[in-house]
Amino acid sequence: MTETAVRQFTTEQADATLPLVRRIVSDLLDLHPRWRAAVAAFEAEQAIVSASGETPDARSTRLEAGRLAGEIEACLEEFEQIGCVFKGFDAGLVDFPAVLAGRDVYLCWQYDELRVEYWHEIDGGFAGRQPLDPFHFPVNEP
Repeated sequence: MTETAVRQFTTEQADATLPLVRRIVSDLLDLHPRWRAAVAAFEAEQAIVSASGETPDARSTRLEAGRLAGEIEACLEEFEQIGCVFKGFDAGLVDFPAVLAGRDVYLCWQYDELRVEYWHEIDGGFAGRQPLDPFHFPVNEP
């Protein structure tokens, strides 16, 4: 079994993906609360189900939760194909693997931002976000 190489983005390459990435994140930010509501509705239905089995309402909410979960999974697969990583249903965070100053990092983008302007260490997360500084971190390495 061979290991798949991780795509490394420049800021220009990451920015070029943003129209598609923004659409996928928008879909996820719409789908996720609907999926959570469907799961909660199903659990509520199941709590009142008698020994007779699943009610029509419980079946309907279970199927809806499954359908929404499938749509979410398809969105996450799109991110995998692009080569970026979705990091949060709350804020719509996306990380792009990159090399800055010779080390592996993530370029970091949030749903409401116009372009990729931040980075963080691989294990730094959102709390470690720092503005890109072209004088100290050339972001267009091969």
